[in-house]
Amino acid sequence: MNPIPSGRLIRTPEGRDLVIIRTFRASIEDVWASITEPERTSRWFGNWVGEAGPGRTIRSTLAFEPGSEAADMTIEACEPPRHLAVRAVDDYGSWYLEANLSEAEGLTELRFIQHLDARANIGDVGPGWEYYLDNLVASRDGTPLPNFNDYYPAQSEYYLGLEQEGPGA
Repeated sequence: MNPIPSGRLIRTPEGRDLVIIRTFRASIEDVWASITEPERTSRWFGNWVGEAGPGRTIRSTLAFEPGSEAADMTIEACEPPRHLAVRAVDDYGSWYLEANLSEAEGLTELRFIQHLDARANIGDVGPGWEYYLDNLVASRDGTPLPNFNDYYPAQSEYYLGLEQEGPGA
């Protein structure tokens, strides 16, 4: 498999946003369930436990990274079925993630955004999210999950190039 990276880097007054889009032939409610229900997130990202809701903290464990430990994730916003924002801090930095969903003509678009902190290396982060979002696609399609080695380091150069494009990339 040779997945093609599709992310964009958008400069903001606060820094940089990594934006990756996936489109599904499904209702917005069904895609929302795929990104919010623990039995479904465990198929492509990882499991989580806790009482979900804005301002609450859940414990999330990545399912596809050996040795991954549970980490706290604070739900900043939850507006079903259109907007989810979560925040976490770990040894690799600060993770502020958003998912925005919209539906038109039987298609649901998922716009994934990571607001990158100053420490984030887009050459590492971009391929990781491409992989996880393609895991989401495969989990919904019932097709085999992709292999991370097809994404990293193969897509790193693409993402590092976005960093070099300058303002408005």
